[in-house]
Amino acid sequence: MTRKTSSGPNRGFKVADQIQRDLTELIARELKDPRVGMVTIQSVEVTPDYAHAQVYFSCLLGDPLAAEQGLNQAAGFLRNGLFKRLHIHTVPTLHFHFDRTTEKAADMNALIAKAVSSRAQDDPTP
Repeated sequence: MTRKTSSGPNRGFKVADQIQRDLTELIARELKDPRVGMVTIQSVEVTPDYAHAQVYFSCLLGDPLAAEQGLNQAAGFLRNGLFKRLHIHTVPTLHFHFDRTTEKAADMNALIAKAVSSRAQDDPTP
C-alpha cells in the first residue's frame, strides 16, 4: 500500500504563500483596528512544524509601530480566520514584524541620488 505524503519540499512555501494571501484579505476586510491602516504583507515564513509564522509587513500610511502592536494583538482573531480558510492540521501562531526593507531602499536611493548629483556638480566637463 502506498501512502500519499503531502509534506513535500515545497509545501512550506505553498502554505506560507496561502497564509500571505488570506491574511491580506482578512486584514483588509475584517480587521477594524484603527492602528492598522494600509498595510501590505511582504512575506511570511513558516516554521517546519507549522507552529509559528513570522509575518513581515510594510505600511503605506500611519505609524508602523502602532500597526505592529495592533496586528500582534489581533493575531488570535486573524489566526481564527485562517482556521476557516486553510485546510491544514495546524494553523501557525502569527508573529507580526514591521519590514523596513522598503524604508531602507528609499534611503539608499536618496543616498545614490545625492552622490550622483554631487559628482555632477564636481565634474567640470560639460
